[in-house]
Amino acid sequence: MKTIGFVGLGNMGVPMARNLAAAGFSLVLRDLDPARQEQVAAELAAAAADVPAGFAGVEAVITMLPTSREVQDVLLEWGLAEALPAGAVVVDMSSSSPTVTRELGPLLAERGLALVDAPVSGGVPRAETGTLTIMIGGDDEAAIERVQPVLEAMGERLFRTGPLGSGHATKALNNYVAAACYTAAAEAVLVGARFGLDPARLVEILNTSTGRSFQTETNFPGNVLKRRFASGFALGLLAKDVGIAADLAEAIGIEAPLCELTSRLWREAQEGEGATADHTAAIRHWEKLNGFELPKPS
Repeated sequence: MKTIGFVGLGNMGVPMARNLAAAGFSLVLRDLDPARQEQVAAELAAAAADVPAGFAGVEAVITMLPTSREVQDVLLEWGLAEALPAGAVVVDMSSSSPTVTRELGPLLAERGLALVDAPVSGGVPRAETGTLTIMIGGDDEAAIERVQPVLEAMGERLFRTGPLGSGHATKALNNYVAAACYTAAAEAVLVGARFGLDPARLVEILNTSTGRSFQTETNFPGNVLKRRFASGFALGLLAKDVGIAADLAEAIGIEAPLCELTSRLWREAQEGEGATADHTAAIRHWEKLNGFELPKPS
C-alpha cells in the first residue's frame, strides 16, 4: 500500500499520521476542524479532503475518532464508504463499540470494502514515538495482511485478537482495568493522606510492592501528585471506554459488578469535571465529594 487516508487529527491522530508520512506513505487527511486539517496537511505534504471524493485513490483509510457514532457518520452519512474504491480496507483505530463494529462490517462488505478494527494503547507519548500497542480484529485475513505494514509504522506491539470486533472489545476491557486501577489508587492515596501519610511516599511504596500499576508508576507521580493533569487522554473518553466494557458484559450476560461500579464512578467524575478534562483529573471530583484535597506539591 502506498496511499492511505486518515480521518481524525486529534491528540493521537496527528502523531500517528506523522509516523505514516515518515514511513513513506502518501496521505489524504480529513478532520472536522478545517484549520487543523490544512495545518497538518501542509506539515506532512499531504492532500486535504474536504469532500468524500478526495479519498477515491486511497488503498486503505484509517479512522481515529472519539466513538462509533463518528465512525458511522463519516463512513455512511458523510459518504466516505461510497467514495472508496472497491477492495479498499477501512481500519478503525478508534475506541469503538465492538457490537457496533460487528454491525458495520457487513454494511461495508456490501460496498466491496473490508473492515479491520485496530484500536491502540499507549497514549500520546507512544503515538509520537510510533511504539503503540495495537489490537487487531477482523474476519478478512488478506485485508489484515495488506494493512500490516501500515500498522507497523505506528505500533511496536501488534496483537491479533480474533474476529471482527475483538480488537475493540480488548481495548475497552484494557481501559476498564486501567480505570479501576486509577480509582483504587486514588482512593488509597486520599485515605492515606487524610490519615497523615505522605502521598508521594505512599505511591513510592506502592510502586515497589504488589499495588503497583501503570497508573501508580506513571500517572500518579507525573500528573496527580504534581497536579499537572496532562496525560493527553480525556476523562470523557475513558468514561466512554469503561461504559463500552460494562455494556459488553451486560450484552453477553456476564455479571461484572466491579465494571458496572467503575463505569458509574467515571461517569459521575465526567459530570463533575467535564468530558474534556484530562482523565487524571478525576481525583479532583472525589476530593470535592470528600471535602479534602491532597496537599499541594512542595
